[in-house]
Amino acid sequence: MTEPFGQRLADAVAARGPLCVGIDPHAPLLEAWGLSDDADGLARFTDAVVDALAGTVAVLKPQLAFYERHGSRGLAVLEEATARARAAGALVLLDAKRGDIGSTMDAYADYLRPDHPLAVDAMTVSPYLGPRSLQPAVDTARQFGGGLFVLARTSNPDAGTLQHAVVGDRSVAQVVVDAVRGWNTHDGQDQASRFGPTTGSFGVVVGATLSELDVDLAGLGGPVLAPGLGAQGGTVSDLRRLFGASSAVVPTVSRDVLGAGPDRAALRAAAERWAEALAA
Repeated sequence: MTEPFGQRLADAVAARGPLCVGIDPHAPLLEAWGLSDDADGLARFTDAVVDALAGTVAVLKPQLAFYERHGSRGLAVLEEATARARAAGALVLLDAKRGDIGSTMDAYADYLRPDHPLAVDAMTVSPYLGPRSLQPAVDTARQFGGGLFVLARTSNPDAGTLQHAVVGDRSVAQVVVDAVRGWNTHDGQDQASRFGPTTGSFGVVVGATLSELDVDLAGLGGPVLAPGLGAQGGTVSDLRRLFGASSAVVPTVSRDVLGAGPDRAALRAAAERWAEALAA
């Protein structure tokens, strides 16, 4: 059985620091790099990012939509890049935000199978058909040592429309966090004898640009993916304000690193500046 994602993530963070870099090759960024908005430009962009960063950062987070928009050739680019990134030591978190029920959710979860052509270490998922709708993905992650990051308290402007809604005496966001906490508790009981103490493989997404942390993450037992650093306004101080000194937080930067390209050395230097700021 594959070592659980939570333990692989803890090891990667210990060795490389917690930085996660998003790979978001949207059309304006390809243009800014002087690349064509097609599969060839996509491949050149992705190769540069993987070559520059896969050997040094803990996590790379490609956004699936930017590859799907180029059809089968775009997915082929991502398939090849994912394999190279993992071979270089980076964990790959597929930013897919999938959410459905039954066999459809089961099919989405196949990205976590090691025999999948585009096998990844973890993926983002959406719980808004109900946390139980994600059970097929939870089962696949447990079986193959994969991880999930569940959208819980995002910082887009109207996120509170749903996430602040109350179910009984809890917000929807808190219901999501509590469900993920339960998954990690289950895994801790199941895996303790086989792997020793582990960090849970199931995490939540909580925006780094929130004005306040309005969900209780105590005892979550898994990682927190915190997007929004850099161009979206989030700072290292915001991470400390929201999450304290928790080592389970994985901060995500995209545009502030990708904007340094296409020069590979400049990309690497931009990521190193963020890594140093997080370590300070």
